[in-house]
Amino acid sequence: MYQLTDKEFRDLREFIYEYAGINLTDQKRALVVGRLQKVLTREGFKNFAQYYEYIKKDKTGKAVEELINRISTNHTFFFREKSHFEYLHSAVLPELTTRLAASGQKDFRLWCAAAATGEEPYTLAMVLREFFGSQYNQWQAGMLATDISTQALQTAIRGVYPDERMTHTPVKLRNKYFQKIGQDKWAVKDALKKDVLYRRFNLMSERWPFRGRFHVVFCRNVMIYFDQVTRNRLAQMFYQFMQPGGYFFIGHSETLGRENCPFEYVMPAVYKKVA
Repeated sequence: MYQLTDKEFRDLREFIYEYAGINLTDQKRALVVGRLQKVLTREGFKNFAQYYEYIKKDKTGKAVEELINRISTNHTFFFREKSHFEYLHSAVLPELTTRLAASGQKDFRLWCAAAATGEEPYTLAMVLREFFGSQYNQWQAGMLATDISTQALQTAIRGVYPDERMTHTPVKLRNKYFQKIGQDKWAVKDALKKDVLYRRFNLMSERWPFRGRFHVVFCRNVMIYFDQVTRNRLAQMFYQFMQPGGYFFIGHSETLGRENCPFEYVMPAVYKKVA
């Protein structure tokens, strides 16, 4: 069992915060040891100080990415926090598409800013297809899905998932958008895969490279890793890149501070950019 000294923890915590915005409190110290000790053993490091020097000097970026993956990994599945998708289908999409159609526009932009291994963006893609129905091809309704982890994005692009990730997926949608593989796996069908554009992106980047603004943004179960200063900064950045009247979704266990929040509160974990 490796010991994590105060200085080692401070160095790692500051490095992770600067790179990914993740705020590791003292309560997460045991988690850091538990998540990283296998890496230290594998690489033959005697202590966390050696590991810290290793990630700082790594030019490939793979060591840093593995660090972030191990620190931030959380459980996900299709239709997680289902009420969000129901609200998107029943209220948000009708409102936004009616407004767009009235002005002669058919370009609907959605961004999943924490794509992880793809369950959330593919869920959103299903919701869009079910909402538009036969009119889907008449709309430019594709989706951008980003994540800091290349490894997670590779899983998303592959689009193959075990049974347990499908538990909350309605049977009708599962059979419509997935192909059964073997006894316990499901593969996303190509038509749905093509609806999602995956790209690696670090939300801590000073410059966000997006040309247009989004009508809907999902950034769920990510804010929990950040301190209030980082949340406030991200809220301002998301606000800048959203269309007036657009909707911003975060996780049910998350909140944006009432002070300095540019969005209008709609309901728990749902906000709106007021036109």
